[in-house]
Amino acid sequence: QVQLVESGGGLVQAGDSLRLSCAASGSFFSLNRMGWFRQAPGKQRELVASITSGGSTTYVDSVKGRFTISRDNVNNTVYLQMNSLKPEDTAVYYCNCNARISAWNIREYAYWGQGTQVTVSS
Repeated sequence: QVQLVESGGGLVQAGDSLRLSCAASGSFFSLNRMGWFRQAPGKQRELVASITSGGSTTYVDSVKGRFTISRDNVNNTVYLQMNSLKPEDTAVYYCNCNARISAWNIREYAYWGQGTQVTVSS
């Protein structure tokens, strides 16, 4: 099992920066893709950014050039550096990972953090 604990959310003004962190712990064989999703009130949850264990990244178009996802494979932590924040970035941000629980089971399981609120005022 994997536990994900997020931190770093808060209330900021438009144009400010925030850095989200998500630390994974528990019993697992490997952490594969890790990512950040967000959900604004009345909207569906959307993928913001993801990163593979090898460092390949993807971003939703609305954050390209402003957000950067990175990970520390030694400490099982994924980060989301958010710059030039806009009011439309306001949402609950959720950490997500796909993990293999054991060496003899190739199946991957998805895990979620509890979410951290990011509020950007205009």
